[in-house]
Amino acid sequence: MSIKNNLQNIKASIPNHVTLVAVSKTKPVSAILEAYNAGQHVFGENKVQEMVEKHEQMPKDIEWHMIGHLQRNKVKYMASFVHLIHGVDSFKLLKEINKQAKKHDRVIDCLFQIKIAQEVSKFGISAQEVSKILSSQEFLELKNINITGLMGMATLTNDETQIKQEFNYLKNVFDSLKSRETFNFKPETISMGMSGDYKLAISCGSTMIRVGSSIFGARNYNIG
Repeated sequence: MSIKNNLQNIKASIPNHVTLVAVSKTKPVSAILEAYNAGQHVFGENKVQEMVEKHEQMPKDIEWHMIGHLQRNKVKYMASFVHLIHGVDSFKLLKEINKQAKKHDRVIDCLFQIKIAQEVSKFGISAQEVSKILSSQEFLELKNINITGLMGMATLTNDETQIKQEFNYLKNVFDSLKSRETFNFKPETISMGMSGDYKLAISCGSTMIRVGSSIFGARNYNIG
């Protein structure tokens, strides 16, 4: 099935309030253009260099989302154009994003990545750490970032009960933080769910899903 048909099928299966992020990592510009021409303008990458190269080649009305683990020294390369950074997992990273956004006279939208999976390899911070950050005076001094919600990655398992528990936990954390709104913390987005579990994620409250292989087909990790 074509990328266009895959997109149409997925969009037909999700509610209007859910944003579809097409995960284009490792995919060539030609495939992304096919999705773009089919009406998809939100794309997610997990490597800064790859995203920068694609941004230079692609139409400028695309929203680029950084969905992978982000190192502080890489923020400067995408600060001029990145639309949303999903994986903020430390206050040091948040401060660097604020610093680089200021250089470009921008406010960059971000999500706190909460660790909901049991795997050691998954990144993220605890709900307690997020609460501590939000309570700090230092956070209120960050004028060039806007935390628009939370992101989480479930454990890679076939146990749907466990995945559902992890999604529900993220939704509960989100609900518990909604009353903490400030000028730079406006929680609206819950980014959770990928190709294999996005329908379950939506039923648990997700408002943003990150789908790659169901749109573009299986990835070739030998590219790039």
